[in-house]
Amino acid sequence: MEKSSPRMTGGTREAPVNISPAVAANAEGEEIEVLESADVLPIAPEEVFDPENSGFISTERFRDLLATHGSELDPHKLEVLLALADGNSDGKICYQDFVNLMSNKRSNSFRRAILQGSRQLKGCSLRDEDGLGLSQRLVRHVAYETLPREVDRKWYFDSYTYCPPPWLILAITIAEVAVFMYYGIQLDRLVLQVSSPSFLKSPLPYHPQLRAQAWRYFSYIFMHTGIEHLSLNMAMQLLVGVPLEMVHGALRIGLVYVCGVLAGSLAVSVTDMTAPVVGSSGGVYALVSAHLANVVMNWSGMKCQFKLFRMAMALVCMSVEFGRAVWLRFYPPAFPPCPNPSFVAHLGGVAVGLTLGVVVLQNYEQRLQEQSLFWIFFCVYTLFVLCAVFWNIFAYSLLDVRIPPAP
Repeated sequence: MEKSSPRMTGGTREAPVNISPAVAANAEGEEIEVLESADVLPIAPEEVFDPENSGFISTERFRDLLATHGSELDPHKLEVLLALADGNSDGKICYQDFVNLMSNKRSNSFRRAILQGSRQLKGCSLRDEDGLGLSQRLVRHVAYETLPREVDRKWYFDSYTYCPPPWLILAITIAEVAVFMYYGIQLDRLVLQVSSPSFLKSPLPYHPQLRAQAWRYFSYIFMHTGIEHLSLNMAMQLLVGVPLEMVHGALRIGLVYVCGVLAGSLAVSVTDMTAPVVGSSGGVYALVSAHLANVVMNWSGMKCQFKLFRMAMALVCMSVEFGRAVWLRFYPPAFPPCPNPSFVAHLGGVAVGLTLGVVVLQNYEQRLQEQSLFWIFFCVYTLFVLCAVFWNIFAYSLLDVRIPPAP
């Protein structure tokens, strides 16, 4: 069985020729990569799109061009262009965004959707979809919570299958609760467990005297000073981390989380050299700060409900938790000379979230290794880790720091 496929040559369409299904599929993929016709709503004449050379084109002008030339475009490509116009509430579209979209540099998701042949982006707004089940409404809600562009929200809604589920953040949270309950029973207290003489004897917390035990730079996240500490961290971790993992996947969110955790403990070892560290605030603050920064940077595109109020509440929760940590750090310790746990891990997590985390969240369906900004921030982060390692090896003895004895 052979398939006929018309070709574009110059400005005219040739007669159909018989080709094999494999060749037809390959040709279809190539047409998705680059529009074949020089007359089809082209990338080339920028003066047509942007006569004032401002770098932007009004959505009205954009729609006029689509109405004039849209019939010559692949219908799926036309839908993406219309979604691009719908997703810009400020009334203008960046010309470079249009160029990237037409050359498929923005995302591979649309090309995959067409080549799969079984899924197509929906023509109407995602909010107008009726008759959705509970799981579909949840996916739509997550899409509007985390993604600033309608085209990305549509692709995510059509492609998400709950397989795999958002297991990473849930697994970390369950482990934190299990460890807390174990030590709550062992120490016979749930509030301010840090005041127990056996609290820091666990193999999990970071302690400056035991900094050679490398796992403690990560395992400290499973210990918390009390139920008030665990509750705030767990609430932010679940409310922000689970939707982000559903959209961006466990690998990317795990990268941001783990980098925040490591940055938190290393920041403490460099700036608060005598203090121990407990709690998952480094990883949590990396995720939350990255998400909040992404919302602010794409404010007009974010369509989540009550976003200003919810953002204010997130900042209040972060401030309350950080204030609690600062108060506890300078509160007289129960067992001097060892001070109470440090608060600097929070700041290390925020630094990771505002740099590495923002790049990860802004590049939905794009390969991070193709983003130069990702490599810049990743190299800076790696340099920080190396400097902190050397600091831990040499600085304590060179500065003659009086480290409290091991618990």
